[in-house]
Amino acid sequence: MSRTHQVNGYNGVSLHVSDIGSENDRSIILLHGWSQCRLAFDRQTKLADQFRIILPDLRGHGQSDKPLDAKCYNSSRPWAEDIHAIIQDLKLRHPLLVGWSMGGWVVMDYLEHFGDAAVAGVGLIGSSITTGQHLPPAAAQVRNDPVTKAMGMYSENLSENLAAVSAFVDACFHQKPDAEIKAKAVGYNMLVPPKVRMASRLRQEDRRAVAERTKKPCWVAWGDHERLAPSDMGEQILKHFPNSKRQTFKQSGHSPFWEEAEKFNLNLASFANVCFANLMEPL
Repeated sequence: MSRTHQVNGYNGVSLHVSDIGSENDRSIILLHGWSQCRLAFDRQTKLADQFRIILPDLRGHGQSDKPLDAKCYNSSRPWAEDIHAIIQDLKLRHPLLVGWSMGGWVVMDYLEHFGDAAVAGVGLIGSSITTGQHLPPAAAQVRNDPVTKAMGMYSENLSENLAAVSAFVDACFHQKPDAEIKAKAVGYNMLVPPKVRMASRLRQEDRRAVAERTKKPCWVAWGDHERLAPSDMGEQILKHFPNSKRQTFKQSGHSPFWEEAEKFNLNLASFANVCFANLMEPL
């Protein structure tokens, strides 16, 4: 069963949210990455046989509202309030909150402002708990790579923008998608205005203390062939989350949920089952 919601997020931004599976208490919220949309998780819809899968388009992305004011994106409060609004509006009871790449930053935004009391656990896929100047030194390889730095994605010149998006999408995969899949990804990337991309990505956040006070389990998923998230980012997550474990995907780059979807889904389901079982245990 599939449902669509329009959730009123922070400062009235309308969020498009897909809701798949039976309306039960075993819900997983999957948060896409920078300049992407909920369609990035098409291969996770199979999990709706076991769980309620919640797929939002983050503010500025996909079919959600796209205000151009940088203040709508360059701090943690708007993102955190959006996720809180989704949880409240859909009446989700202790969902598992999973974020890919920038979506992981949104997970951290939520934890910063609301803590982990209302979630079953968290998952971070090729993400980080720091941004900007707070990133581990190895992140310099991303900033020094023209493709992953993707300056053209901030350009209002359509040809320059499209070329940068096409190259960036390629960099997200070790196992390259076929032409149809890539065209779809480029298409939904192009829905995001350049000003939104810039304000969303160029943040300066240090959430190591937030991670350290998070008690719920944390699943860290990483591709062995990462180009956008050096392994030091994953090590930093594991160091600061007290209840964390790492899952490596040996045939994947930045998108293990697509490149090794079957393995990814099995491992995410296993982690989710542990998290939901923990909620049933007496205090």
